Amino acid sequence: MQKRIVGGVEVQRGSDNVFADLGLPDAEKLKIKTGLVVEIRKATRTLGLTQQEAAKRMGVPQAKVSGMMRGDFTNLSERKLMDCLNRLGYDIEIKIRPAAEAPGRLTLAVA
Repeated sequence: MQKRIVGGVEVQRGSDNVFADLGLPDAEKLKIKTGLVVEIRKATRTLGLTQQEAAKRMGVPQAKVSGMMRGDFTNLSERKLMDCLNRLGYDIEIKIRPAAEAPGRLTLAVA
C-alpha cells in the first residue's frame, strides 16, 4: 500500500476491502455480505417498507431486519441475504470464470 503525508499526517491508501485492511478473518465474505445488506437497505427505502413489512416480505423476523438496518448481519448467511433481495424484487446473477491468477476473487457488482 502507498503511504504519503497529508496535512502533516502519514496516510496510507487502503485496498478495496476495508475488512482485509483491518486484518479481519473472512474479509471477502464480510465485504460481500455488507454489499448485500446495503442493497437490502436501499430496496426497503425505495419500496417505502417499514421494518415489519420488509420482514414479512423477506420471510425473516422483524428483529433480523432491525439488526440489518443497524449493521448487524453476522447471523445471516450470504444465501439468506440473496434470498431477501429476491423477495424484495431483485435479480441476482452469479458469474463464474477462470481467474487471471490464483487465488481467484469474489466480487459483488451492483447495477
